[in-house]
Amino acid sequence: MKVQELVDKLGLKVLAGKNGLDREIDGCYISDLLSDVMGNAQEGNIWITLQTHKNVMAVASLKEMSCIILVKDLGANEDTINQANEEELPILQTSLPTFEIAGLVYNLLNNK
Repeated sequence: MKVQELVDKLGLKVLAGKNGLDREIDGCYISDLLSDVMGNAQEGNIWITLQTHKNVMAVASLKEMSCIILVKDLGANEDTINQANEEELPILQTSLPTFEIAGLVYNLLNNK
C-alpha cells in the first residue's frame, strides 16, 4: 500500500511532504518516545505519534519511515514542515486519538 492510499481511505490531511505520497507502507509503529522509535521502528513503517517538533523528522528520516501521522488534530511547526517537504516525507494529520487511528490503520493494513 502507498501513503496516498492511506490518506484516501482514512481521510487524513496532508500537512507536508506531498511529493512522498508514493512511498510504500510496510507496517506501523506507535510511540511518542523518540529513542524507542529509533531503536525499534522499521523502514517503511507508518509512525503514529503526538510529537510535533523537528526531531521527529530526524528520526523518521533516519529510520526511512513511510510517513508520520499526527493525532488529535496536532500540527507541526514550520521547521518540521519545511524539513518534511525537503525530504519528501509525508506528515499526515487526523482528529482521532492514537487508539482509534491505530485500529483503523491495523485493519487497513491487514485487509479487515
